[in-house]
Amino acid sequence: MKIVKNITCLIALFCGIQAFSQQLPQFTQYMYNTISINPAYAGSRGSFSVVGLHRSQWAGFEGGPSTQTVSVNSMMKNEKVGLGFSFINDKLGYENFTYLYGDFAYNLQVGADTKLALGLKAGFTHYSLDEELITDPAIISDPYFQDFSNRWSPNIGVGSYLYSERWYLGLSAPRILTNDYNDGEAAGVDYVAFERVSYYLTGGYVFDMGKDVKFKPAMLLKATNGAPLSFDATANFLFNEKLWLGAAYRFDSFNTFGALIDFQVSDRLRLGYTYELPVSGIRPYTNGTHEFLLIYEINKKRIKSPRYF
Repeated sequence: MKIVKNITCLIALFCGIQAFSQQLPQFTQYMYNTISINPAYAGSRGSFSVVGLHRSQWAGFEGGPSTQTVSVNSMMKNEKVGLGFSFINDKLGYENFTYLYGDFAYNLQVGADTKLALGLKAGFTHYSLDEELITDPAIISDPYFQDFSNRWSPNIGVGSYLYSERWYLGLSAPRILTNDYNDGEAAGVDYVAFERVSYYLTGGYVFDMGKDVKFKPAMLLKATNGAPLSFDATANFLFNEKLWLGAAYRFDSFNTFGALIDFQVSDRLRLGYTYELPVSGIRPYTNGTHEFLLIYEINKKRIKSPRYF
């Protein structure tokens, strides 16, 4: 099995190199982790908000992606400036990515109940390879991998977020610098770029379906240079302001279906879980994807109405 894992991970590594692109990890409950892709989201919930997500993708598949993220954001006292910070740890086989970014958002009142936030993101991305790979006799003799396996790369991002109590529309590019490292060659493969620009378009709306039922569709469109388009469509129902039930479908190389459940434990604490299955040919080799969500908020008394995204 170790040989299978090695082959799988090396294929993933070389495919990533040949595609000239490394992309941010994507979550099914993206609408609650928006700050990781759009800095303008910082402070939009009107409270001090902490969001944690853990995603185990393709369970049962050796070397499958595993991702953890923690983000913190809050609106300042003047209710115009939002600040945030996000940490992402992403592992795929022998590859490891760490993202450390700070976020700034400035809110403009553009309507009676509508705000436009403009945001800036700045920080660092760290890339490394597991010791198990770079100490392999077949790899250790190649200086390319020694140089390629431990890098800190600065980057910046921008975003806009138009929102009200019932709807939102966001457009962002969380990393706008293309980091090129054309300083080595391995197995005849030229390494041209480590990070490429990704563009995100997000949106959602909350409809009243009755006294105690609300319906919230949401979408995310992702475009990355050198990679296929990815589109997420999500439909959630909220019952008694406590229980969320929904379904999601991602149109990309794997075409994935997901089901999710969230529960508002208290005014401050919310827990969620999502299960996904790919519809593509990889389905027989995986037990699905598990995603866990935790949201903790304080100073919620400042919010004049519930936040649905």
